[in-house]
Amino acid sequence: MAIKDIQDEIIRLKKENDICILAHCYQTPEILEVADFTGDSFALSVKASKVENKTVIMCGVRFMAETVKILSPEKKVILSNSSAGCPMAEMMDKALIEEVKAQYPDYTVVAYINTTTELKTVCDVCVTSSSALEICKKLDSDKILFIPDINLGTYISKQLPEKEFKLLSGGCPTHARMSKRDVLKAKEEHPNALFLVHPECVPEVVELADYVGSTTGIMDYAKNSDNKEFIIGTENSIVTHLQLECPDKFFYPLSKDLICHNMKATTLVDVLNCCKGVGGEEVELDEETRLKAKKSIDKMIELG
Repeated sequence: MAIKDIQDEIIRLKKENDICILAHCYQTPEILEVADFTGDSFALSVKASKVENKTVIMCGVRFMAETVKILSPEKKVILSNSSAGCPMAEMMDKALIEEVKAQYPDYTVVAYINTTTELKTVCDVCVTSSSALEICKKLDSDKILFIPDINLGTYISKQLPEKEFKLLSGGCPTHARMSKRDVLKAKEEHPNALFLVHPECVPEVVELADYVGSTTGIMDYAKNSDNKEFIIGTENSIVTHLQLECPDKFFYPLSKDLICHNMKATTLVDVLNCCKGVGGEEVELDEETRLKAKKSIDKMIELG
């Protein structure tokens, strides 16, 4: 089948079977084109909670599908490819953080949304990359245990010197492998380009940026800027999406290696099979765990 034929069949089936398709913006263009909503992970979960569809397919990674289920327990939530995990979300578990909390009992535990449901149950508040600074600033506590991303935590802590941060060694392997050398090389090759970077990158990379923000923040900045050239310091699919949306501008990847293989695990045929009811994995959470995890998300919504 041609890509267009598969897309047409997905669109037909999702209408027939009352399905809402969510696609994180790291997905490929052919998947984004059949999605009902695209964007960053938490925003997609909120969108899903407001639709009437009884089934939701998440084209992303596991923690994103879990977040959809936390906010929409009455819906059937399908992860489009069961192998699509998130190394950052999985590198710390509940037992580890409970042990750290025991050592630092007066610290408020702030969890990046890129964490498992189980880990969220022992955290005080969640944050996204775009809301982390505002929420940490609003917390009554001046002592913050920020998990799991040491790079995002470092970026936020530098802007809040009045607060004391405890950071653990975790993060996104894809973003963390970028170095200052990569930035200097890209700037040398494209001297007129602005450098836009995700705060999951290491501090020496972030410090060289013209703009630091979430994935959608990077995209919005590039679209609205009068500048015509940009080096993109996040997953390389964003370069492709921006090239398609702004053909009058030039977008360059920080590195050809800035690829999330977990995000790329999902294919258009995976989405088709989910719509047929023969693919993907249904995400299920026990109610006690879901409610405990939801408290940290509710606190994020309250503060953010």
